[in-house]
Formats: sequence, structure tokens, C-alpha cells
Amino acid sequence: MSTSEVESLAKLRRLLADGSSVQDLRLQDLDLTEVESQLMAIDDFTGVVVLGGRMSDRLHRHLRLHGALVFPADPGVPFDAWRTHLYRPRELYAGLRDGGYVATPDARTYQWSLDPDSEQDVYSSLLRAIHDDSVRDALAEFVRGRRVVGVMGGHAVARGSADYAEAAHLGHSLASTGALVATGGGPGAMEAANLGALCVDPDLLEPALAQLATVPSFRPDITAWATVAFEVRDRVTSDTGAPRSLGIPTWFYGHEPPNAFGNRTAKYFSNALREDVLLKVCNGGIIVLPGAAGTVQEIFQVATALYYADGAVPLPPLVLVGREHWQRNVPVWDALQALAADRVMAGAIHLVDDVDSACRTIGRIGDTQRSIDQPSGGDQDRWPTTP
Repeated sequence: MSTSEVESLAKLRRLLADGSSVQDLRLQDLDLTEVESQLMAIDDFTGVVVLGGRMSDRLHRHLRLHGALVFPADPGVPFDAWRTHLYRPRELYAGLRDGGYVATPDARTYQWSLDPDSEQDVYSSLLRAIHDDSVRDALAEFVRGRRVVGVMGGHAVARGSADYAEAAHLGHSLASTGALVATGGGPGAMEAANLGALCVDPDLLEPALAQLATVPSFRPDITAWATVAFEVRDRVTSDTGAPRSLGIPTWFYGHEPPNAFGNRTAKYFSNALREDVLLKVCNGGIIVLPGAAGTVQEIFQVATALYYADGAVPLPPLVLVGREHWQRNVPVWDALQALAADRVMAGAIHLVDDVDSACRTIGRIGDTQRSIDQPSGGDQDRWPTTP
């Protein structure tokens, strides 16, 4: 059986206009009310699977009576499990102006995930899994053909601080080389890197940093924190041109709201899946700014993949920024070196003093890789699979 995914009405309309068979199609997250008359004229939907979307009760009955398997969207949950596209930050924050953060889809989805009934219910578990798989698929399409550089760092870095400004300038520098800058999508250093990447005009970055500093943290008022962020976003970008900024957050850490500065946001329920995906999309390497436990976890997840590499392809670099932090405050560098001894991993790990050195390291290695390999893209997985 050959199946075909249809994720746009334009594609479905072409198939219907051509008189092509609809058998074995996967119709995902489509507004079928737009093509109801054409579908009602078909009496064989053998192998067709309808995943979410919108349809009338009349069309629903017709599809099922003529062989389709229909999985309707559930209006009782605050998210679309069958979505075909990544989130835009304004989608997650819809209703912020009128009802505050608690009224937004992001906050309502987090509260839904905390409900003991939804946590233990098999149907709710199925919805979470379907949602995350849909986001994973959309993310793979979004990064395909792009050089993605990851920036990791602590969520506690405050707006207005020197560390926040450094992360923002790092994001801008990376995006200016043509990279898509990916972060964990949360506050702190992640927000700063996404902001810098999104801001095309460097002259707008300093005023943006000054305005954001008026609300240094998402605690205790997420509404004020997010409101000023969207005001800044409107000033620094028109959302035209190639995407420069990507956030990959999780509702597992739902008490940390997603930042407003990604061109797109790939938000997951499963943190394990999110961490794995964040690693794999960063085909251009990962820069790690000073952080604490969560950042250390990410470092060693990357290190595990590097440790088992066989050297068949050039490895993306892992660049730690801040010798004092990573050698004394949180001394993981010695452990990385011990793991890397006599392995190809040794050539992939780097410790530098500042973000400018990190950018140069990423750029230098990227140029070398592109000179000996095919052009790097989002569909090219450089990270080895761990056993």
C-alpha cells in the first residue's frame, strides 16, 4: 500500500481537480469544509485516514460510511494534536493582551498537562504523543536544507545583564552568517540568543535590550514579561526573509514560559524527545553559554553522541564559553576531556573565553566541513546514533 500525506488544501484541491484517486491518502489538519462538495461526490475512501482538521457532521458521516478512518480534533483540549506546522509565538500567546498569560493557549496547555486525570489517562497520553510527533515532523520540514547552530544557556540570566547582552550579540552574529539559531526556546540566555538572531539590523539591538531590561524576569509577572517582549519584537523584525531564529521549548518546564523571539517555536510535551530533537537539528554545531543543571544535562547528552562517533563524517563542534565557569564553577570540562581521550570526540570539543571566539570556532570548522563535504542542511544528520 502506498500512502501520501496531504497537509495543505492546495495539494488536496489539485488532486481533486485532476481526478486522482483519493484512496490511501492521509488528510492532516485540513479545513475540509472548503472542499466539502467535491468530497461528498466521492463514494470510495478506501484507506483514507483523516487526522484532525475541520468538517461538518454531514461530511464526517459520509467519509466514515464510504471507508475512511476519521480521527477528529478534540475541542475539549487546548491544543491541536494533529497540527502540521510549527507554532508562531503569537499563537502560543493569543489572548495575552485581554486576559493575561493565564488565558493564553500556552498557559492553558500547561495546566492541562498538570491535571492528574490527563496525566494518567491513556487517551490524553495518546494526544500528547500525536502532538509531539506532528511537531517533530513539522520541525524536520522547517530545518531541511538549513545550517542550524544551537545556543544553550541558563534560564536565569536576567534581561539587562552583561550575560544577556552577550548572548544576544552571539545570536545576531551567528544569524548574520546565514545560520538558523536554535535554542531551548525559554527565558534567559535562550531568549537573548533568539532575540539577537531575529534582529536583522544591529542598530536596533541595543534599544531592544534597553527596553527589555524594564522587565528583567518572567518572575513574578509573566504577562508583563511577555508583553514587553512582543513590543520589542514588532520593532526589530518584519518576519520577512529567511528564518533566523528557532525555539524548541517544552511544557515539561512549563513554569518557564516560551520566549517571543523565534521565527517559529517547536514546543513539545516530552522533554526527552525535545532534548533529542534539539541536538539532532543542530548540524552546524552547538555553543554552550554558562548555565547550571539543565545546561550540564544538555552538554553530556551531546557528549554521549560524540563519544560513540566513529569518525565516518566530520562532527559538529561543541563549544563551551567561559573557562572560569566550566573549569571551576561547574567543572565539566575536565570530564569532557577525559571522555574524549584517544577518541575522535577530542577534535569536536572546544573551550573558549568569549562569544566572539565561539563564533570564530563555529565558523572556521563549518567552512572546513563544507569544503570537504556536501553543503550542510537540516536533512543531513551529522550527529552519530548512540548504541
